[in-house]
Parts: sequence; C-alpha cells; structure tokens
Amino acid sequence: MAHSTVERIVMNPEFPDNRKIQKVVSVLNRGGVIAYPTDTNYGLGCSIFDKRAIDRVYRLKRLKKDKNLTIVCPDLSDIARYAQVENEAYRLMRRLVPGAYTFILKATPEVPKVFQSKKKTVGIRVPDHPVTLALARAFLNPIVSTTASYEGETLIDATDININLGHDLDMIIDCGVLNNDDSTVLDLSGPYPEVLRQGKGSTDFLLN
Repeated sequence: MAHSTVERIVMNPEFPDNRKIQKVVSVLNRGGVIAYPTDTNYGLGCSIFDKRAIDRVYRLKRLKKDKNLTIVCPDLSDIARYAQVENEAYRLMRRLVPGAYTFILKATPEVPKVFQSKKKTVGIRVPDHPVTLALARAFLNPIVSTTASYEGETLIDATDININLGHDLDMIIDCGVLNNDDSTVLDLSGPYPEVLRQGKGSTDFLLN
C-alpha cells in the first residue's frame, strides 16, 4: 500500500508543544480524524459531537455500528459531565486516573447515542500520557478513542499508521513506538467493580 500524504506532527511525548497541540485542536474543530498517542497504544479520534468524523472512524476500523466507541476526558470533573459517578466509583477512580483504564459508567444525556450501549452505559478513559491530556484539555470536548489497528493488528508507530490508515486521516501525532497492552476495562455501572478485560492497568486493588 502506498504512503499517504496525511500531515504528521512529531511531538515530544513528555513535554508537548502547545503550538502543536493547538494545531491538532484546529483539525478536530473542523471535523478531522487523527491518530494520537495514549498510555497504551495509538488511538484514532475525533470530536464525539461530529457524526461525519465518527462515521469515518467506523469505516477506518471496519466496525459495525453496534460496536460502541470509548471517549477520552481530561480529568474526573469532566467525566462527571458525561457519566453518572456514584460515591464508591468516584473514590476508586480518584486512585486510578490518569491511568491505563477504561471505565464503564452509566451515561448522562450529554453523551451521543452512538457511544451508549444498550444498557445506557459509556466507556470513558483518562490516559496517563502528557500529549493525550494536553490535547483533551485544549480541545474542551471529549475525544473518540479506539485503538489504531488494521486487519486486527495493532499499529505501533506513525509509519505503520500512515501506510495502513493515512488515506482517511487528517493528522498523525508521532510520539515514537507504542507497543503496550490494551487498557484494563472496569465496569463501575453496577453495585461493585467488575473486570471486563485485564490489560495494562493493575487490578491488585480489588484484592485488598
């Protein structure tokens, strides 16, 4: 497959350049789809309020519409706008964010239907990665999060993403090679935490 002409921004993973972050924000604001780093792997994202961009993400991943996407928020206070967080869940999340976790929570009306499961829940992340957090804070809206992959294989660097997905991306944030486990998925929508997927985030706290 030939290389695309998608714009590629090299960014320091520890100290993101604010001017570069603002450039990415401008792409998101005009309905763009990006590839960006997280504390697990590269993700594909766009605004959660832009249906056309969301449809592009589904096409890129070849996902059926009944597959719910996760959203990225910058902090706990932002999560409370999009999910119902009970006291016990809040105390647990305070210990775990930012981190390599996806939390399943009951969605508020602020969350578009496409992100809600049949049980009216939504998956939310606050990744422990300086670039992701800087971008989420600057954009002021949640960002779609789904692993950058092609034909079932996780793409671990910007070159692989460019070759396989660049034809329908507007920008790639290049932070080098990322090859980690997926996030740990914790369902906090019920009376007690349930591990739906064990990933990078430790669940030892559930044994205490």
